Amino acid sequence: MQSHFPEETRNPKLPLLREKAMRLPLQPGVYLMRDAGKNIIYVGKAKALKNRVSQYFGSDKNHDAKVRRMVSQVDDFDTIVTDSEFEALVLECSLIKQYSPKYNILLKDDKGYHYIRISPGPWAKISEWKGNPPDDGARYIGPFLSFWAVREAVDEARKIFLLPSCNRRFPQDLGKGRPCLNYFIKQCCAPCRGKVKEAEYAESVAEAVDFLMGGSAASVKQLTRKMEQAAENLEFETAAHLRDRLAAIRRITEKQKVVSAKVEEQDVIALAQSGLEGAAACFEVFRFSGGRLYDREHFVLKDIGNTEQARGEFLERYYSMRDKIPPRISLDGSVQNPALLEQWLSEKAGKKVTVAIPQRGEQAKLVEMCRNNAAEHLAQSVGRTGKETSALDELTRLLGLEQPPVFIESYDISNLAGGENVAGMVVFENGKPLKSAYRKFQIKTVAGQDDYGSMREVIRRRFGEYFSRKEKGETEGFAQLPDLILLDGGKGHVAAVRPVLESMGLSIPLFGMVKDDKHRTRAITSEGEEISIHSYRRAFTLASAIQEEVHRFAIGYHRQKRKKKALSSELTSIAGIGPSRAAALLRYFRTMASIREATVDELAAAPSMTRPAAQKVYDHFHAEKDVE
Repeated sequence: MQSHFPEETRNPKLPLLREKAMRLPLQPGVYLMRDAGKNIIYVGKAKALKNRVSQYFGSDKNHDAKVRRMVSQVDDFDTIVTDSEFEALVLECSLIKQYSPKYNILLKDDKGYHYIRISPGPWAKISEWKGNPPDDGARYIGPFLSFWAVREAVDEARKIFLLPSCNRRFPQDLGKGRPCLNYFIKQCCAPCRGKVKEAEYAESVAEAVDFLMGGSAASVKQLTRKMEQAAENLEFETAAHLRDRLAAIRRITEKQKVVSAKVEEQDVIALAQSGLEGAAACFEVFRFSGGRLYDREHFVLKDIGNTEQARGEFLERYYSMRDKIPPRISLDGSVQNPALLEQWLSEKAGKKVTVAIPQRGEQAKLVEMCRNNAAEHLAQSVGRTGKETSALDELTRLLGLEQPPVFIESYDISNLAGGENVAGMVVFENGKPLKSAYRKFQIKTVAGQDDYGSMREVIRRRFGEYFSRKEKGETEGFAQLPDLILLDGGKGHVAAVRPVLESMGLSIPLFGMVKDDKHRTRAITSEGEEISIHSYRRAFTLASAIQEEVHRFAIGYHRQKRKKKALSSELTSIAGIGPSRAAALLRYFRTMASIREATVDELAAAPSMTRPAAQKVYDHFHAEKDVE
């Protein structure tokens, strides 16, 4: 295991900076942190400048890694006093846009103009186009701000009107190749077969353009009218063709309902975090208009620090770049100064804007879908699967952790009526088992069936090893602290172990995993109330996997010890073979079958064995055979 929170160098100018901060007024304003090169590295706002700025230069115990890194580079700071906290927010937004400080959340605005392109000629193709359209004879519909919306619309039109999306050129490639998979799944008319008439194809393109220009409702009315007219004229083949078009539009419309909402105009914003070095995170934005998802964006960022503050900064940056602000913004978690943020958004939008955190119903489901998409985009950037990222993110929120846990250690005790008392430790890295870090413990100081005492011993030995290895300058294995400890047990196990960690000066999140009467994970608990996880599917799956794995590992070690003891007991029943010789024989021959089959010479060659002892072992296993 490798450290993912590098130690920060303490800033030698902290006393001077704190002294300067303590002279600041208790008034609202903006502060600008500068490095040794006089570059502005962070801009922040404050309700009371003295209180806020002085916090940076005091104890760093409550600072996250991002703030510690920033403070370590501060050489000086400036302040601007304002008449109100709202004015401070407006000024902060302006200064961040002007200076792009290193430690503020900065978003790259890649929104440009996007078009739908209809290529020239009778065999036209429909595609998306980004940027200014060239003078190439093609028809361009637009401009649109959302490339995602353009791509979705083009994809829908192709599927409904069975238009090709391949790179083949027509009429040059007519009849020159076999149709691709799209033809067989009824998503393309396959002009490449050479069996589609030019006029028929041109009509399909014209209908697709009408669909893109007028929307699905207008297309349905127009196609319905055409279908009814064809039926009246007894043109049944044409009517059937139009009926299929209408069915395709309805299928697409039904698909769109999956990402539609009862709230007509709103944005849904969610955050997923990885917990890796640099605190990689992703903000996902779903934008709804007329109850339908019309645009989506995602922003992968590093070093976001405190999540409440990060959400607020993200909203400020995002809506500084966007002209359209909806009357409702749904978030996946709390944000600093929500009332102040609503005031700023409302003034910018020219109408009342509400920031909400949905807890149930349709809105909560939309937030969850948005968060899952954020996790998927984040997973692609950090090399995980979306499920692993979502599970860790969900577990983080459920347990109230500051960061998603990269390394999780889990412990379980296994014994039979107090005999062969052992423990197993498993490690999960980024939501996946790290089997090279698994460890086994034979309980040494606890007699009988005392799971609490056994767990205390294991934790004491494990973290005693941590301090020992850190002193030697080691950085891997036991020299690395976990981000989360999960015990296979309830409140009692947590209460028994926490004092051990506290006595060693360690502050590691500690929870127990509680099982139901069918030995399945039911809840996660601290020393307080239990946290039910059944409704948190991804976190439940991860916690269950961890609990099953640590139980499997611990009980496997226990069975191994029992089996070894049983084998050793058979050997120690032979005259002249004590526990030491029995253990040496098992280590040397590995199995009882090998010992049974060994000759006297082979037995005598084993460590700690004599020839008389070897003869007795041989006679023990061959006595019945010799009698026969």
